[in-house]
Amino acid sequence: MRDRIEQPVAYAVVSWLSAEQGGRRSGPPTAPVYMATAVFPLGGERETQPGWPATADKLSVLLQETPGTSDGGRIYKVDFLVRDLARPFLHPGAKMLVTEGPKVVASAVIREVRPENSAG
Repeated sequence: MRDRIEQPVAYAVVSWLSAEQGGRRSGPPTAPVYMATAVFPLGGERETQPGWPATADKLSVLLQETPGTSDGGRIYKVDFLVRDLARPFLHPGAKMLVTEGPKVVASAVIREVRPENSAG
């Protein structure tokens, strides 16, 4: 288990779904670095791919909460196990769904993308 993300690839505002909305029964994660899967909706997938986003190609994502909030959402450092696969989708304003298995547990909006080889 990782205890922090030293050099995030991006920062995002993450909004966790409540249990009633289909999110995590235990609420937002409490681990220092939360590891899950993520998908970037590109538009139209829900209509054309049965079972989307459960059937989508997913990336392994790492999230670490930072102090502060933005418009009711929490700000997180974002990293991926394979950054090169994620980079084409990363830009300010990009939407990302965080999933645990087939269910969506949070939505995120990329706020800032760090240049390659930049420090924290």
